[in-house]
Amino acid sequence: MSDTPVVDERLVALLRADLTTAAFTVDGVAARLGPVASAALHREQPLPALLATEPGTSSRSGGPDPCGTLVRVFTLGRAVPVAALAEALPTLTVEGAVALGLVRLENGRAGFGADRAGSARQAVATCDLRPYGDDAHDWWVASDLSELAVGGPLRADHVLGIGGASTTLASWTVRRPAGRALDLGTGCGVQALHLTAHVGSIVATDISERALAYAAFNLALAASDGPGAVPDVQLLAGDLLDPVAGQRFSLVVSNPPFVITPRDQGLPLYEYRDGGRPGDVLVRSLVQQVGSVLEPGGVAQFLGNWEVPAGRSWRDVWTGWLDEQAAHGVALDAWVVQRESQDPAEYAELWARDGGASPGSEEHSQMYAAWLRDFASRDVEAIGFGVVTLQRPATDRPTWRSLDEAHGPVAAPMGPTVDAGLEARTWLAGHTDDEVLDVAWSCAPDVTEERHGVPGVEDPSVILVRQGGGLGRVLRAGTLLAAYLGVADGELTARAALDAIATVLELDAAEVRAELVPQVRDLVADGLLV
Repeated sequence: MSDTPVVDERLVALLRADLTTAAFTVDGVAARLGPVASAALHREQPLPALLATEPGTSSRSGGPDPCGTLVRVFTLGRAVPVAALAEALPTLTVEGAVALGLVRLENGRAGFGADRAGSARQAVATCDLRPYGDDAHDWWVASDLSELAVGGPLRADHVLGIGGASTTLASWTVRRPAGRALDLGTGCGVQALHLTAHVGSIVATDISERALAYAAFNLALAASDGPGAVPDVQLLAGDLLDPVAGQRFSLVVSNPPFVITPRDQGLPLYEYRDGGRPGDVLVRSLVQQVGSVLEPGGVAQFLGNWEVPAGRSWRDVWTGWLDEQAAHGVALDAWVVQRESQDPAEYAELWARDGGASPGSEEHSQMYAAWLRDFASRDVEAIGFGVVTLQRPATDRPTWRSLDEAHGPVAAPMGPTVDAGLEARTWLAGHTDDEVLDVAWSCAPDVTEERHGVPGVEDPSVILVRQGGGLGRVLRAGTLLAAYLGVADGELTARAALDAIATVLELDAAEVRAELVPQVRDLVADGLLV
């Protein structure tokens, strides 16, 4: 019996029909579980959902509960009576689910977690299957059973399902129509599913054959909605860009195995998170190489971790990487947004817990210590996490760089903001300060101003300009910038407005323009001025 689902187009189409009929969708499951159990499940606390899906809890009559049954078996990993699963999958049938490799049958057993059917024949999930989607699509994603269902350490070739990293990348991805796209390190195919909505031709790669098998199943389940429902996706095995050497893409997305992991003997390594390279070499390698597969105007977006040695900043690290990339490869525009920074102990605590090791156990302590020793060997002071967007210039022009931090909430989805930011930064790179001054800029609709002052004093001591969407930027504005933003309504050019402000304040107009132009450029880049 295969340890991954099997692609049988006829049976997969029946599965899709049953899942839809059972309301086993994102909205349907949320309605079935209720807000408390749903929120707890997102925190990886299964007990409220277990209680909510016990037989007979969906209605006073205790009638059929297809959505609850599917949640219980596929999301929570609990055995369910074969009769209940048959009611939930009436067209596929239990035999069809077995044939697809989704469940196995076994004799019932008593004890905690067993269903009330006692010793009746039970169906047990062999994989995790849960609904997923966006505003326009209902998909389902199969992956290996989670820690909640396994109840212990995961297998080394575990295929991860939907997680925070995959949803972050999906949110930040630019969704402009594209001819060809590459999903590098596709895993179970989450990014490839999103690409099917706006890309004509897709290649998805992974070093894990099991991951590719799951991706094939999930794409088949999406395509079973009918001919042409999704474009064909070519699945290729191989490391990093090796499988697509010599090819070109207009969009590359990657949620690579970027977790920095000690190469200690005996330490568990997971294909989904550990790239087989020490430190942050994998992310650095991707930066160096991805330009070779981008067509002019093409964009690459990926997540990553990076080490920050003592005495350096994360911007120093990235400046070195990008200088090296420009010297040895295709020069690229670069926009890196650091979303989080952890010290070595925080990072070790996070990832030593991942995979099922319990804090306080000997295994957990050994892994924790291995991470600390590994970071100490390279004098690492901090580890950054963020989103990287690289763009190959469409014309022969100088490249631009933007190294930003955004540790707070950001817009969701972020893709439109990234797209607009790429356009704005590219425009700024090709235009002089005089050309910037000759534009009649206006404040974006989501920009607000806050004034803070000492009680009894007429003039404010602090003026804050706050962006409601996008990166959620908050900046302290001086008197001149605040005055300009107050009149930036798209009527006056920046030059005319700044000259008028200089006249009112009896300042030199050239000096006012010289001080404000860099700030105007900064606000245009992040969409506060449009």
